[in-house]
Amino acid sequence: MNDRAPAPGGLALVQALVNTLDIGAGTDELDTETGRAQFGLAPGDVAAARELREALRAACLAHAGHAPHREVRPLGDLLAEAPLLVRVDPADGSARLVPAEPGTLLSRVAAAVAEGVAAGTWERLKGCESATCHWAYYDRSPGGRGRWCDMGVCGARAKMRAYRARRSRRSSSP
Repeated sequence: MNDRAPAPGGLALVQALVNTLDIGAGTDELDTETGRAQFGLAPGDVAAARELREALRAACLAHAGHAPHREVRPLGDLLAEAPLLVRVDPADGSARLVPAEPGTLLSRVAAAVAEGVAAGTWERLKGCESATCHWAYYDRSPGGRGRWCDMGVCGARAKMRAYRARRSRRSSSP
């Protein structure tokens, strides 16, 4: 959908999960064996993965200043169910959170979010403003004010709609 580079570190996993749903096309990669395999999901895990995905999408939209696309379970409630461990490197004493159950998607996502928070990158993972997209993208703009996943697609469409609306208002004014 977009031409932006993937999010850094573990946030690439979060971005990939959010982007398994193509709202515009109405397709969901989690409906496919290949899509489920990408996240280590069995068919019985899909409902929970979708719930997690939509809570992540709501957080990404909030990072961009947009209202949630629909009512979802709060991401914090979901992540609270993911056990994490503090791993301390004996060589340098650095510490990081790691999944206690590395095989579960929820634990991997929780660790990725924790990594992003610690690195200061979590809030740069945003949801596209376009209601027919809501694709997750990593905002690398200097001011952190990106609004669309792809300026050439969603951004161009939004700017064209705004232009046409202004032009229509001007032509209908006496």
